[in-house]
Amino acid sequence: MSKKVYCIAQFQPKPGKAAELFKVLQSLEPNTLREEGCLQYRVTRQIQSDFAPGRSFPIVFNEIWADMPSFEAHCQRAEIQGFFQQYCLADDGLAADWNVCVYSDEPDGFDAPQLSC
Repeated sequence: MSKKVYCIAQFQPKPGKAAELFKVLQSLEPNTLREEGCLQYRVTRQIQSDFAPGRSFPIVFNEIWADMPSFEAHCQRAEIQGFFQQYCLADDGLAADWNVCVYSDEPDGFDAPQLSC
């Protein structure tokens, strides 16, 4: 049974703050990639393509975690909580809005065999 957790964390920068917010988010990558259970942690920015005309916040973290406890431990790190306090919640922060969601690759009610040792 897969226990992986997939997180999409989207950020809408305040006007004129996209490059600065992207750089701050990039600075979170090195320490996070060292965390137990972090399989992928990459900040990306939206680019234009005629084959992908959808709408989204322009800056997105694509994360994969080994399991929910690893993801939740990450969210409780001082560096991550400090980022949200300084750049999202503060009146003078760089983000106008943000949206963080987690996903599973298992269907509801998946009946994977339980392995016993």
